[in-house]
Formats: sequence, C-alpha cells, structure tokens
Amino acid sequence: METNTIIHIEDVAKIYQMGVEKIHALRSVSLDIGKNEYIAIMGPSGSGKSTMMNILGCLDTPSKGEYLFEGESVAEMNDNELADIRNRKIGFVFQTFNLLARASTLKNVELPLVYAGLKKDERQKRALDALESVGLGDRTHHKPNELSGGQRQRVAIARALVTRPSIILADEPTGNLDSKTGVEIMRLFGELWKKGNTVILVTHEEDIARHAHRIVRIRDGMIESDTPNSSHVNI
Repeated sequence: METNTIIHIEDVAKIYQMGVEKIHALRSVSLDIGKNEYIAIMGPSGSGKSTMMNILGCLDTPSKGEYLFEGESVAEMNDNELADIRNRKIGFVFQTFNLLARASTLKNVELPLVYAGLKKDERQKRALDALESVGLGDRTHHKPNELSGGQRQRVAIARALVTRPSIILADEPTGNLDSKTGVEIMRLFGELWKKGNTVILVTHEEDIARHAHRIVRIRDGMIESDTPNSSHVNI
C-alpha cells in the first residue's frame, strides 16, 4: 500500500440476507484512494455504489474482505473508534441535506462539535468559520426552511467541514438541486479539493462525475472500470 493511501479496500463483499434470499450488494471489490484525490464513484440504481459509500464512510461493515483506513484495519476498531473516524476524519454530505428543521444554521453546523465535546465558544467560532467558507456567514440565524435548496446544501457542506476532516464523502450532492445551483455546489467541491481535501462523490449523473479527476464505475456490485478523467470540468 502506498504511503499516501488513505483508504485501501481489498476483496470486499457485502451480502444482505432478505428472508431466504441473499443479496450480493458488492462482490470482491478492491480500491485505493489517496490523499487529495478527487474521485467519483458512479453507477446506476442498484449497482452497489450506495453500499460502497456506506462501507467507505464506516457506516456499514463488509461481509468479507479487508478495509484499511489510514493503514489501520476497520474490522478491528470498536464502535467508539468508528464513531471517531466518522466524526473527525470524514465529512458527510447527503442529497437530502439532513438538517434539523428547528435549529438555526449555526446550530446545525455546530452539531458534530457537540458530539466531539468542544466548548461552546470554540464550537461557535469554528461553525461561523465554516459558514463563512461556504459564503453563508450572513445566514447564521436562519432556519433551513428560510433558505433555498442551494443554501441548505451549503449549510450541509459547512457542517461536513466543521470538524476539519481529511475526506469529504458526498452522496448525490446535487440530486435535489436545479442545474445552475448544482454547478455552484460543484464549484465549491472543487475549491475544497484545491485546499487539500480528498473528495469522494457518489453519483449516477455523468455531468457531476465529470468534475472528478478519476471515475470508478460500479455495476452489479463489481468495479467495471477505474480510469483517470483527463477532461475533468474546471469551474
């Protein structure tokens, strides 16, 4: 494994038992992701890409195979260690934003720092810095229903950034946005990559995947292709 590899999975499979039927969501998948890569994981619905995302994000565990995160075996980690990775090392961005409806923008962004045990003053400062970085420093007291879809996704990205993670893991991040707003969000991911983050996009949309520098295509639970994207979109 190369020294700059953050994620190493080898011969990973995921099998779900649905009654008497076994569903093979992933079959013998191997993949390395390095520091400061910008990668898209693509595939149609049912291809296994969401299962892949859940495993990469330590939200689920493989049925078989090896997953090393920063050189350490995920299988040997306890629940607290896995939660620590999810809270400090990986920033999650979801299609549905997953914001607390009754909480202000600032409180939504602070939330991961509450779990991390930071004091109130430090939480607020870091949350404000994160909101400033996505262009929403003037929306700290707004509730999610007072924001546009694009602004809500920016709040979700600020929440992902507030723990200063090394990896941004985004699942269909523009799926609920119009195309113009989607372009703005993709520009923001490009800026995060330029600042040194590893960006992993999970998408079924070709025009979103084109922003990445490497595209991994999944079909029927297996990697169909893994190629550099020399014509990635710069915006």
